[in-house]
Amino acid sequence: MEQATLARRATDDFGLNEEEIRLLAQIATGVTADVAARKLELSARTLRRRLRTICDRLEVGTPIEAVVWAARRQLI
Repeated sequence: MEQATLARRATDDFGLNEEEIRLLAQIATGVTADVAARKLELSARTLRRRLRTICDRLEVGTPIEAVVWAARRQLI
């Protein structure tokens, strides 16, 4: 199956949008939440809130688990 199709299906299944995937990709690089927030032009508080929302939606406990989830589905 084509990469774009896999990504589209994975995002559709869990309601992740491109911005949320970019957020997970930033976290995957190992930067702190503050650095990731600056790169994404968000406040650190907004970034942490969005991470919590993503974790809840994916039913994982931590942002790192969300990153692993996205990586296994080749979204990042």
